[in-house]
Amino acid sequence: MTRSPRPLARRLAVTASFLLTLAATAVGVGAFGGEPIAEAANGLLAADSTHLAPASPAFTIWSVIYAGLGAYTLWQWWDRDDERRIAGHAIASLLLNAAWILTIQAGWVGLSVVVILMLLGVLADLFRHISARPLPGMVGRIVVNGTFGLYLGWVSVATCANIAAALKGAGFGGAGNPSLLAVAVLGVVALIGLALPLAGRRAVAAPLAMIWGLAWIAVGRATDEPHAPVVALTAIAVAVVIAASAAIQQIRPASRARAVAPGTAAATRSGR
Repeated sequence: MTRSPRPLARRLAVTASFLLTLAATAVGVGAFGGEPIAEAANGLLAADSTHLAPASPAFTIWSVIYAGLGAYTLWQWWDRDDERRIAGHAIASLLLNAAWILTIQAGWVGLSVVVILMLLGVLADLFRHISARPLPGMVGRIVVNGTFGLYLGWVSVATCANIAAALKGAGFGGAGNPSLLAVAVLGVVALIGLALPLAGRRAVAAPLAMIWGLAWIAVGRATDEPHAPVVALTAIAVAVVIAASAAIQQIRPASRARAVAPGTAAATRSGR
């Protein structure tokens, strides 16, 4: 087994990155003279700003994600070797998270799209690493796979809302039919949501986070401005499709195992 080089430096870097993200988040909720994200950048990321903005309660998922990131920061002090080489991804995701908050505070919504796309790419590659080499222990699976799965699923939905906000800030009105454009974007979200359980070896957390975000987009478009029933219904439909895909992936391996079992038993009886 190859041991990860300089484990103390890695542990300290993850911890420092997490603390920096917490400080940036404090600014992002209005502490230290900052503005809440919904009010920063002329309100472009408010719940009633665009057709893809989730209703305000959706953002409570960040409390769960941050709790998971804190748990990972502690857990990785006992992860002696970082065999899956995810610490660098974790550090990058934390720093990009902090950078995104600060760009929004500065009113640079266009730049924030670049940052969140980078964050999405880092999380997608981290997801690939943890899917390729699953952890054997339940605690590790919850702390690592659960945390970063939620993180990836939520950022996948948040990226769409972020791009919509940037386009609005640039004066783009949806080519005269913003609802139709929002529906097209939700179609892309559906494809991502279908792919994640397949790529992630029965992933649960990432689809759950996407379903959460989509549900609150539906609530926002059904109960708040801009009122868009078609977008709300599409968001619900996409959430149902993602839920069905994730459920099928949970069931399918067990079905295959049952199908293989008789053949295996026969081979055993024949002495093969």
